[in-house]
Amino acid sequence: MSQHSARLPYHQLSSKAFMGLVNVSETIKKGPLGTRLAELVFLRISQINGCAYCMDMHWSALVKDGAEPRHLNTVAGWREAPFFSERERAAFRWAEIITATPHSDASDDEYAKLKVLFSDAEISDLGFAIAIINAWNLLNAGMRAPIPQAG
Repeated sequence: MSQHSARLPYHQLSSKAFMGLVNVSETIKKGPLGTRLAELVFLRISQINGCAYCMDMHWSALVKDGAEPRHLNTVAGWREAPFFSERERAAFRWAEIITATPHSDASDDEYAKLKVLFSDAEISDLGFAIAIINAWNLLNAGMRAPIPQAG
């Protein structure tokens, strides 16, 4: 097992920027998407980006909030898993499309599918959720944030 040491304490060195990201993340969870959907999107994007620190954090938050571990273990296979609502599936799809930019197509057809299930405010917050977790993933993977010991 490979366990890297953190490269530097970015959260201390750039504390104002760090707190800005924390505030955006918390605002998203308190917004129209709600905590569960925001955390599911955070988990899925963290899987795509390979950020083990974020995967662990969001999986743990979801379990603490009452999500079934079996369901969470299938987030990466959401297309085949029966555990997710139509809204969750639409959010996963949009999150994957946006995260894969420029190698994907955020087409009008894909956006129209999203509009059927989400309000404008929810789509806006979903965009911020996707952006913020991608930022966290890049920071934590680049700075090698270690996964905390279970406790």
